[in-house]
Amino acid sequence: MGGSKKRKIGLFGGSFDPPHKGHLKISKIAIRKLHLDELYWIITKKNPLKNKTFFLLSERIKRSKLLTAKTKKIKVKYLEDKIKSNNSVDLIKYLNKKNKKTEFLLIIGSDNLVNFHRWKRWKLLTNLVKIVVFSRKGYDKNAKKSVINKHVKNIIFIKNKLINISSTKIRKKLI
Repeated sequence: MGGSKKRKIGLFGGSFDPPHKGHLKISKIAIRKLHLDELYWIITKKNPLKNKTFFLLSERIKRSKLLTAKTKKIKVKYLEDKIKSNNSVDLIKYLNKKNKKTEFLLIIGSDNLVNFHRWKRWKLLTNLVKIVVFSRKGYDKNAKKSVINKHVKNIIFIKNKLINISSTKIRKKLI
């Protein structure tokens, strides 16, 4: 009895403003440790919890594709025009409906877990997808104490060497 094996796809979302080697490094670790068939960089026009972006969407997509070009398992995607939303819960519902034989894993940094309770319909989101949390300098302790971590069993913590690069640091150098 050989049913076809479910594909495993990681979802790494954000504004990627700008994308950098830290994003790529986390992606490669996720592909290896989680045994992913693919990993999607889901680029959002604007993070719902932030004011504005520095680079235009088209520039961020272009830079992301250039950065990931040599890593065949990473696909850069912009889906907000299809799902008419920039919220993760709507993205997961859309992808689950379109891809019945795929298991999706939502990849976030520990900085995002701290504020996860502010995400739209976060409780539903945690029932729809496994949450994979990577370490971010200065956030891990609070992430482990966060509201979501106390109430949700669907979280996987990945131990990774801290990556000392961020889009915020890059933007500050450009100003």
